[in-house]
Amino acid sequence: MRMIFAVVLLVGVALAGFAVHMTQGYIAQAQVERDMLLAAQANATPLVDMVVARHPLAYGERFRPEDLGVIKVQAGHAPEGAFLGIVPPEGVDPAQFPAVFQPGETRPRATLRSLSKNEPILASKITEPGVDAGIMANLSPNMRAFTISVDVTSGVSGFLRPGDRVDVYWYGRSGDREVTKLIDSNLRLIAIDQSADADRTEETILARTVTAEVTPEQAAALTLAQATGRLTLSLVGNRDTAEVGAIEVDRNALLGIETVQAVEEKGPEVCTVRMRKGGEVVMSEIPCTN
Repeated sequence: MRMIFAVVLLVGVALAGFAVHMTQGYIAQAQVERDMLLAAQANATPLVDMVVARHPLAYGERFRPEDLGVIKVQAGHAPEGAFLGIVPPEGVDPAQFPAVFQPGETRPRATLRSLSKNEPILASKITEPGVDAGIMANLSPNMRAFTISVDVTSGVSGFLRPGDRVDVYWYGRSGDREVTKLIDSNLRLIAIDQSADADRTEETILARTVTAEVTPEQAAALTLAQATGRLTLSLVGNRDTAEVGAIEVDRNALLGIETVQAVEEKGPEVCTVRMRKGGEVVMSEIPCTN
């Protein structure tokens, strides 16, 4: 009996030792994994919130907070103009927290570009609250909208779109010369004909007018230029960063035409003398001595 008890006790002690050994190994493994996880978390890029569209939104479509959602993105990788929240959290200064809607705002906003599902909501792609999409929504502060008449040749064959940038050339007469001159550069177009939609799908539209964003001074200069000559647009590339200086081309210089100034032929020299006859002064011709 004692032999059986001793054997059972010995087996129990062995099993207990084995269990302790296994537990220590599991704890050690768990601690290693925990340390690795903490190190990975410490080295991981922090995440921030970013507002996206819950469903596709067409150009000009109005939306409210319920049409938006929030996802996590790596800090520093959100697009410029992205919003951190749909509305600011309570107790947070709205000026320090970019949100799509301010507290208590009930007016909808509208899209200036079509948006896909889960596409980020950017400040440049939506209007202010209560403002519909259109020219007014596309104008920058203190800027004006100016319309330029174009045709198939002066309007880059219909390939212009809202958001493109163009140089404006003037052609006309300056004195007795025919001149082409760059009068404005890098103007941003905000509408083509009556459309401000930059995502229109038509392949080519031969526009009759384009509307550009200009300062009041530029509007005055373009008005005069359009009334005294012909305006032509030149599309600026998206990656164009070169500074454009003054450009003026004279027709004669372009074609190598030399202008010859006419020399007036002098007639024979005439000499006169004044003579008084009574109360009158009479001019009489006399031979010249030199």
